[in-house]
Amino acid sequence: MPILLFLIDTSASMNQRTDLGTSYLDIAKGAVELFLKLRARDPASRGDRYMLVTYDEPPYCIKAGWKENHATFMNELKNLQASGLTTLGQALRSSFDLLNLNRLISGIDNYGQGRNPFFLEPSILITITDGNKLTSTAGVQEELHLPLNSPLPGSELTKEPFRWDQRLFALVLRLPGLASTEPEQLGSVPTDESAIAQMCEVTGGRSYCVRTQRMLNQCLESLVQKVQSGVVINFEKTGPDPLPIGEDVLMDSSRPSNSFAVQPWHSCHKLIYVRPNSKTGVPVGHWPIPESFWPDQNLPSLPPRTSHPVVKFSCVDCEPMVIDKLPFDKYELEPSPLTQYILERKSPHTCWQVFVTSSAKYNELGYPFGYLKASMTLTCVNLFVMPYNYPVLLPLLDDLFKVHKLKPNLKWRQAFDNYLKTLPPYYLLPLKKALRMMGAPNLISDNLDCGLSYSVISYLKKLSQQTKLESERILASVGKKPPQEIGIKVKNHSGGGVSLTHSKNFRKLLKEIIGETSLRLTELNTKEFAGFQVGLLNKDLKPQTYRNAYDISRRGLLDQLTRMRSNLLKTHKFIVGQDEDSLHSVPVAQMGNYQEYLKTLASPLREIDPDQPKRQHTFGNPFKQDKKGMMIDEADEFVTGPQNKVKRPGEPNSPLSSKRRRNATVTHDVHEEKMENGQIPPNGLLSKSAAPELMNMAGDGIPHNQLDSLSDDFTSLRKDGLIHKPGSNALIGGTKNCSVSADDRKISVASALGTVPNTLQITPAMAQGINADIKHQLMKEVRKFGRKYERIFILLEEVQGPFAVKKQFVEFTIKEAARFKRRVLIQYLEKVLEKIDSHHLHNNVNHINSRSSC
Repeated sequence: MPILLFLIDTSASMNQRTDLGTSYLDIAKGAVELFLKLRARDPASRGDRYMLVTYDEPPYCIKAGWKENHATFMNELKNLQASGLTTLGQALRSSFDLLNLNRLISGIDNYGQGRNPFFLEPSILITITDGNKLTSTAGVQEELHLPLNSPLPGSELTKEPFRWDQRLFALVLRLPGLASTEPEQLGSVPTDESAIAQMCEVTGGRSYCVRTQRMLNQCLESLVQKVQSGVVINFEKTGPDPLPIGEDVLMDSSRPSNSFAVQPWHSCHKLIYVRPNSKTGVPVGHWPIPESFWPDQNLPSLPPRTSHPVVKFSCVDCEPMVIDKLPFDKYELEPSPLTQYILERKSPHTCWQVFVTSSAKYNELGYPFGYLKASMTLTCVNLFVMPYNYPVLLPLLDDLFKVHKLKPNLKWRQAFDNYLKTLPPYYLLPLKKALRMMGAPNLISDNLDCGLSYSVISYLKKLSQQTKLESERILASVGKKPPQEIGIKVKNHSGGGVSLTHSKNFRKLLKEIIGETSLRLTELNTKEFAGFQVGLLNKDLKPQTYRNAYDISRRGLLDQLTRMRSNLLKTHKFIVGQDEDSLHSVPVAQMGNYQEYLKTLASPLREIDPDQPKRQHTFGNPFKQDKKGMMIDEADEFVTGPQNKVKRPGEPNSPLSSKRRRNATVTHDVHEEKMENGQIPPNGLLSKSAAPELMNMAGDGIPHNQLDSLSDDFTSLRKDGLIHKPGSNALIGGTKNCSVSADDRKISVASALGTVPNTLQITPAMAQGINADIKHQLMKEVRKFGRKYERIFILLEEVQGPFAVKKQFVEFTIKEAARFKRRVLIQYLEKVLEKIDSHHLHNNVNHINSRSSC
């Protein structure tokens, strides 16, 4: 569930006007609303959580937090006013504290037990400011400083105020007050040079220098695409640079070597995408990224960790390893100079091992816990996370299954025990689960030790309890207004005194509560409420004004209990005095609240074919075009060449996808091909030897020969078992089974009855009704997403009438397909149309020849 936190600059400088007369604060409000509309196109936005923070003093700066709904968020956004100082540092600290409020309670950070990328709360913090000088009560600040003291317990366990799944993006408004006469420059939006730019880069985000409204719209389009599930990692090179591809190991000593020259790909600060599971919608993983220290029972406290783990990669080419049934995690890297360099080497059969410094007990660099590897299609670079020190574990497990047949001897057990000594304690539980999944015997003791001392564990539990109390205090203050400054109180006498009638009714109510008197209907002052009349259908019915349960008579207990249950459970359909029309009346201010409506909908079902691309959410307009690609970031400008090469649906599989046999320590090529390039053609009209250019991604294409047979015969098989021959209105009985052979590429219709003497004549009215139904079905089939066109051609075969009518239906289908841009379907239909014309011309020639011979 992505968290989108908007930090709006509410300092007095946001009151400045643009050339259009609108203030910076109004532009910021409009930008937030436009972002929400753009984000609503994605079906995944149904789970978004929106928060709103301003530059007010904490805790009053939080306008919408964890418990507020979308309606409260929009209401607080509209009521924002610009006044006060530019306290950006304090506002950022309050924003990060709000995001980190529940992390220690849920254990998502897992301090001292490894970093799990699949335990995350992806958060995007978007701040909109004017980029002016930072001001506080102490004066003007030249640099951005975040307060070190945080009210949140456990904040000392992380060096930075943010976490690895939180990124900061800044929209710095630089719109001029006077209209510019210079032409607007097209292209990417540059980064801003204000104090917040460096803070954005540290978190893995970036800043935008917005000078026009068009640039603001481009930035919002870019930010919508930045809402991705993932974590930020620091990748740093260790050791010398790799040899260029094709050169020998022995290098010429006379040629200068720049192995230690600083290159852009030596250190990259980028995101790895953590994809959610297609069935559950939640990321699933098996192995953590190791800590940068060895957990020990003698540690009195946990050392503070950095927000982003530093992962070292060695440029020594290694063979990727994997064995059957051993789980591993695969994460795609965000495009960067590092991914570009790896892809340019064009070596998908080798990998670079990754390490975390000081993760081992006696090894400074540590042991490898995974590797970086280019995909087989050279379109992206993936990080594979394996068990810690996997080059030792995998041969042992392979011998256990293939040599020892799950009955290890003493020598194997000693080698396995020596491996466990190099393993951090927090890897024991994941390894135990993985061995159980593989069907291996219980090789690890049930009494697992997490490696942390009792004092550290007690301290973490204490922090969790303190965080709960602090969380309740902060959430209780959300939405409250800051106290007003105390001034001179002036008594207001303009309101006049309270009427005698009101005071009299108030005294009666007090007496009624005390129990001295009971309220009677005749005592109500009807003159005070002129125009209103209290009507009772039953004159004997007394008003239900019971203040005490013992005042209810025994005879009215069941009746009163029914009323109480109805009021409590809301079982009645309408409120008293409310009709069905007023139930659907919505105020104008709430008509655009689409987010609350989305939350009430049921979760969508998973896709039948996960390989098919997801249909774009186009709320309100099914023909709306996708506007992706308007914005080009600097990170995307240099990523050209092999990385941008995407496999098209019409291209054949790579020759690298040939079958290979798996050895003792099997290379990763075969396994990755099954994940990336494996495509199994389904049963149906698809031929095994059909031309690749006529096959789509899911294998739902139609070969040329089958199209020829479809258009030549144009024989219709109806659902009721009757076969219709073109050129006649006769229906011949037959079976319902129509088998299409992929090897022979012929359509054979098995007739169980042979030649049936009795025929059923179709009247013109019947034919017209059948054709009208077929036309309606064709419109529905063409609109369907995907490339399964078999049903369309079956419907065209069932069209009743001469060839001219059939031709009209084919032309109608072509026009309908053009509306939805079904180019492949149009190509198939045009071939059918050519066959119909040629067949009709052939029949006319035969008819003329027969008449001339006569």
